[in-house]
Amino acid sequence: MKWIRERDALIAQTMAFVQSVTGKKDGFHPPEIPTGAPAVWVETAAVETVTIETFTVEVEPPKAAPPPQPRMVSPPRASGDFRSEMQARIASFRKHQERFEREREEYCAATLTKLRAAIRDPSVRPEADK
Repeated sequence: MKWIRERDALIAQTMAFVQSVTGKKDGFHPPEIPTGAPAVWVETAAVETVTIETFTVEVEPPKAAPPPQPRMVSPPRASGDFRSEMQARIASFRKHQERFEREREEYCAATLTKLRAAIRDPSVRPEADK
């Protein structure tokens, strides 16, 4: 399996780099081998030289946007003013709900009127296909 060899080479390369930078082992210990068996430990390291090229890029600073305009903040309200505003909003909401209820009742009445007229006058009914 090629990926296993590549992985092992990468680990060995990384360990060699760590040892060269720190000057000591990083605490990696080989696995314990039973005492009756002969101990053989081979460590291989594949090191590859990499050339890094650097270059500079000039970036223009973004154009300065005009400063944001300050938001207009309404002055704080007195507690009495708040109460009157809430009462006005509640009254407006009630009127709105009453208008909806009235329109629903008118629609229902109109629909029932059409239905009753259709029941009384059989000529208005659509004919069923036989």
